[in-house]
Amino acid sequence: MDTCIFCRIVNREIPNYTVYEDKHVLAFLDVKPHAQGHTIVIPKKHGELMEDFTELEYLELMKAVRLVAKKIKLKLKPDGLNIGWNNGSAAGQVVPHLHIHIMPRWNGDGGGSQHSIINNPGYLSVEEAAKLFKS
Repeated sequence: MDTCIFCRIVNREIPNYTVYEDKHVLAFLDVKPHAQGHTIVIPKKHGELMEDFTELEYLELMKAVRLVAKKIKLKLKPDGLNIGWNNGSAAGQVVPHLHIHIMPRWNGDGGGSQHSIINNPGYLSVEEAAKLFKS
């Protein structure tokens, strides 16, 4: 079985432009960036979705995301950041290894907000959807 591309990067089989690394996490520049400094943050342990990780592993990843975001702000001085991930193929996940995108943003860069990803509120009213979470 072929190892996923991000596992190959972690294993140093594929070079990368490292932004941050610790025992649990690797952050590197995206080689097909959507913004200057577009960075990918991954757990070194393989798992496809956020629910594939323990709470502690998830917390380590989020700590690293925070550190990398601070580093990006310090080095590139963007006006803002979009931080997020696609969890599952229906959400647009292409590489089957959990990864979080940090995209530096500048005023007037032509990009949209998280709200521009989708605009399909579905068939349930907000009240009907809320009832599903009460049981």
